[in-house]
Amino acid sequence: MFKKIYLVAEIGCNHMGNMKIAKRLIDQAKFCGADFVKFQKRDNKILFTKKEFNAKHPVPTNSFGNTYGQHREYLEFNLKQHKNLISYCRKKKLNYSCSVWDINSAKKISKISKNYIKIPSATNLNFEVLDFLSTKYKGDIHISTGMTSAKEVDEIINFLNKRNSLKRVVLYSCTSSYPAEINDVKLFDVLNLKKKYGKYLKAIGFSGHHRGLSIDNATIALGASWFERHFTFDRTAKGTDHAASLETEGLSKLRGRLDETNLALQFKPKTILKNEKFQRRYLKKIKRLNN
Repeated sequence: MFKKIYLVAEIGCNHMGNMKIAKRLIDQAKFCGADFVKFQKRDNKILFTKKEFNAKHPVPTNSFGNTYGQHREYLEFNLKQHKNLISYCRKKKLNYSCSVWDINSAKKISKISKNYIKIPSATNLNFEVLDFLSTKYKGDIHISTGMTSAKEVDEIINFLNKRNSLKRVVLYSCTSSYPAEINDVKLFDVLNLKKKYGKYLKAIGFSGHHRGLSIDNATIALGASWFERHFTFDRTAKGTDHAASLETEGLSKLRGRLDETNLALQFKPKTILKNEKFQRRYLKKIKRLNN
């Protein structure tokens, strides 16, 4: 019996505020074999102070507005647009999901996203959001652990345990840098999360922001069954996340590698494999010594 491997194509804000691009990415994610696409929802007036909202973008060439707040607003889809994306995903037989960055966004998205809602690393210590999703939302709760100490992860798990919601939780190993250097990904964190929390949770996941495809499938053996990678139409496009994203070819290859690795992760039986028996008859030369 093989465990199901779920692949999430995180579109995030790589749609650049354009619904046509968002739907194009949904089409491409479906073609690549993704199980879910994931977007983001933010209430920027809650997330930022007036000073932060009116500040300049730290990387001006990536900005879609004169201030950081205007930049974030430009990239933000409203609830009607998210409903439109859900309908489009349904038409394409692909699942929709969304990250929420604040309590207002959590309340809005909880009304329309039935499979799961993601709590990104930046929000995982917002206990107002954790409380709302664990007590008012019926779907699963996915949580990334980037920028989070082991003690803080314990705090999150204990908080959710008191609300009897751990069986709905998928906990992701994650390094929050864009892109992350391979040495900073720390794959054994997946094993640690599996050993420490695996029996209490629905599943363990791996959310990668690194370049390339060479390490993701290793985490299947360490306990991961949910895989999340940023997805874009062009890694050189304007914006913060494109460089840490996979294009169509990369996501398609990742799907294949994950499935092949999952298929191969089996113990050999005590008997001879069926497909080895033919070769055994012609190649196997047995000569035992008398004791």
